[in-house]
Amino acid sequence: MNTACETKPMLDLTAEAAAHARAIAAVKRRVIICAGTGCVAGGALKVHEALVQQLRALGLDVATDLAGAEKGGAAIDVYLSKSGCQGFCQMGPLVTVEPDGLLYTRVKAEDVPEIVKTTLVGGEAVERLLYIDPKTAERRRGKEEIAFYQKQSRTVLRECGVIDPEDIREYIHGGGYAGARRALLEMTDQEVCDELVKSGLRGRGGGGFPTGRKWELTRVQPGPKKYVICNGDEGDPGAFMDRSVMEGNPHAVIEGMIIAAKAIGADEGYVYVRMEYPLAVKRLRRAQDDAVKAGVLGDDIFGSGFSFNLHIMEGAGAFVCGEETALMASIEGKRGMPTPKPPFPAESGLWGKPTVINNVETLASVPLILRNGPDAYRALGTPTSPGTKTFALTGHVANTGLIEVPFGTTLNEIVNVIGGGITNKAGIVTGDGFKAVQIGGPSGGCLTKDHLELPLDFDSLRQAGAMVGSGGLVAMNNETCMVSIARFFMQFTQNESCGKCVLCREGTRQMLALLDDIIEGRGTARTLEILQETAHAVRVGSLCGLGKTAPNPVLSTLKHFREEYEAHVFDKRCPAGVCRALVNPTIDAEKCTGCGLCARKCPVNAITGERKQPHVISAETCIKCGACIKACRFAAIA
Repeated sequence: MNTACETKPMLDLTAEAAAHARAIAAVKRRVIICAGTGCVAGGALKVHEALVQQLRALGLDVATDLAGAEKGGAAIDVYLSKSGCQGFCQMGPLVTVEPDGLLYTRVKAEDVPEIVKTTLVGGEAVERLLYIDPKTAERRRGKEEIAFYQKQSRTVLRECGVIDPEDIREYIHGGGYAGARRALLEMTDQEVCDELVKSGLRGRGGGGFPTGRKWELTRVQPGPKKYVICNGDEGDPGAFMDRSVMEGNPHAVIEGMIIAAKAIGADEGYVYVRMEYPLAVKRLRRAQDDAVKAGVLGDDIFGSGFSFNLHIMEGAGAFVCGEETALMASIEGKRGMPTPKPPFPAESGLWGKPTVINNVETLASVPLILRNGPDAYRALGTPTSPGTKTFALTGHVANTGLIEVPFGTTLNEIVNVIGGGITNKAGIVTGDGFKAVQIGGPSGGCLTKDHLELPLDFDSLRQAGAMVGSGGLVAMNNETCMVSIARFFMQFTQNESCGKCVLCREGTRQMLALLDDIIEGRGTARTLEILQETAHAVRVGSLCGLGKTAPNPVLSTLKHFREEYEAHVFDKRCPAGVCRALVNPTIDAEKCTGCGLCARKCPVNAITGERKQPHVISAETCIKCGACIKACRFAAIA
């Protein structure tokens, strides 16, 4: 045994957890302010500051951390802590009060005096800050009464939104680092890989490759130097799952990397985070420092003789760096561009050494498997897609936010139960407004009404021509133009193409130009043919996974909404009334009340008519801006 192993004391996780439990027991009330990026942008830190000032002005014993409280002594009136994302982003800033079980929504600093007086002193709920169910109009006291939370299975996200992400004791109190301790002190590298294989965990970054197999392929490679990389370069429009995990539970990511390092024999790792995530970077670095001080990261972890050192690296924000070979090139100081495979990273990765790359959610799942066992992990999900998946639910739904559901949950359950239903342009829930969901971001595809009962898992989605991707879910109502949606994603992928291979660089440019022709009224039957041919060519001939999946939004919308493309091309009409060049607004005389609002909003005075009489639009003068359609309160203009 080396000298370090003889002299370095092991961290007693059981004692640490017990000490923090004693500190928590001394707290009369805990107030948790959501301090994820969304709530911080909405003023959550001002709420926190106001609570501290108000409570101390009343002479209450207020703690913003529990350092020293584990030694016992006087009870703490209020423990005021910050958390990561609590998930219900639509309703932020969020404030949770325990043990009262209260969830306050859209809290502002001005609401603090009432919260203090009514709840923290008086013990009653502030009714006006409680969530209102959009379907029943009833107020809900806490998460257990809100459908958004009721139908989820928060596993990876269980501690996000609850623990203080900048307090390692909170993570240890919940069982943190027990999985890493077991892996380092009780298991061989082969046994760790076998445990992951038994769990059935598949990569959450999009491809769904079995994690245990990836680790085993790297483990058997010869050589003393290997690397573990956490891919936190989340760049899909509308996706914020990985960001929320890094902000809300950074220690889970670090522990997952330690276990991966043990499995493959690595002594060094990198967390690659896009620079647009400054809060995630800050909390990861704080977690890294605290883990090193606690002896659970760095040299001779747990006195095991095993060492693992970590680097937190900020990426420059290039979407292509989400692709693993481009990401490694960026870490090496090169331009982030993909390279052909094979060799795969397991054989020759970072600086030519065997490397495992997993995304944030995958690594955050690993400690749970080592802590609770593979059978417990497989209890949720489907046989071929075990476990849960986080999704960023956005778009035309009543409840947007970060959710986690078991694989196999249907699209209908997500959109109409957890999401609260589809909304119209006025934000009102409608019973039959669902049109489509874009799943998997620019690399994914569209799901339609025909897929509402489709179980969301890797295999079912692949058969439907879509993919899980990183987990973005953008819901769209009947007022959405699917051609414009395809163009939006094509604009994104064209801008983000690294330009290395011709088919991706020029193919996406040509597809974007063809989509522009369609939405601007220049499209022909041949345009549709060329668009489809080009999409197939880009899919087959691009070098990396990002280029190969770039045509997916176009191909899936062509498949499911062909009639909408044909209306643009042959009828020169946008059925959704979105494409300005194809909008020929007319006024329905039976619906028009003659209020004159449309005429006042028209920038070129193309609308005329007497008050309380049907108005008309001059086709020669109209510039097709759509201002009249937006202004009309009676849906009389289409």
